Amino acid sequence: MSITSMDICQAAERLEGFVGFHRKIAAYIVRFSEDAFGMDVDEQSIVPTREFVWTPVEGRQMCLDRERLQLLVEQNIDDRLGISEPLHIYLRRSDLPPIRAERLLLAQ
Repeated sequence: MSITSMDICQAAERLEGFVGFHRKIAAYIVRFSEDAFGMDVDEQSIVPTREFVWTPVEGRQMCLDRERLQLLVEQNIDDRLGISEPLHIYLRRSDLPPIRAERLLLAQ
């Protein structure tokens, strides 16, 4: 089975949970409720994991950030986060260029 950049992007969009920056330990942590972080996490830093893994490049273009994906993988809760095989392949294949995409927020 071949994995395309579209498969990788779709896998990133299916990620679950929230990420926030914990000031005291100076690290990003994952929770599965936006309300579960506590006072040591700045509310402005809390984002859904599917947004956390994308970093702005220019205009509406964003880059799927391998470092941020690796932070999630290191949590060892792949099933709960929804980290699927396309994302693991993206992390393993450092010979592939970073994925850049134009992302639009759709009204729900």
